[in-house]
Amino acid sequence: SWPGNMVWAPSAMVSGSAMRTISPRQNDCCTSLPALVAAMKRSNAPDFWLLFGAGGMLSALLGTMLVFITGIAVPLGWPLPADLLAYPRMLALAQHWAGKGLLWVVIALFAWHAVHRIFHSLHDLGLHNGALAKALCYGGALLITVVSAVSLLSLGG
Repeated sequence: SWPGNMVWAPSAMVSGSAMRTISPRQNDCCTSLPALVAAMKRSNAPDFWLLFGAGGMLSALLGTMLVFITGIAVPLGWPLPADLLAYPRMLALAQHWAGKGLLWVVIALFAWHAVHRIFHSLHDLGLHNGALAKALCYGGALLITVVSAVSLLSLGG
């Protein structure tokens, strides 16, 4: 129980404070944190935010360098050799267990980050974020994740 006449009040979170003072007669709502936790609905939002955040961090740290290396530096031969991304080298990377893991993490997290942004951008386009939009977006990311895993595992090595 909270000290004095302080109780956990979820309605007070709207005004910015989760704690508020109430009289003993109003104390029939939620008198303890365990009662509040038991009454709360479980959400899967933290799982999607975790994948979104990890993909965002990875794309911020590696995305621009991947674009520079694969789109500018290697094709122009500066400062990296032109055969750096040759097929035999990339196949060897994709066949090694560490390379498979790295490629899968990059593909999967970039996909989850992208579809999370697309899902929340639908509102800006005037489309409501319903269950169908959520299933299509996150189902697409799951499909990309599974297809990339199966494809990388089928390369052998």
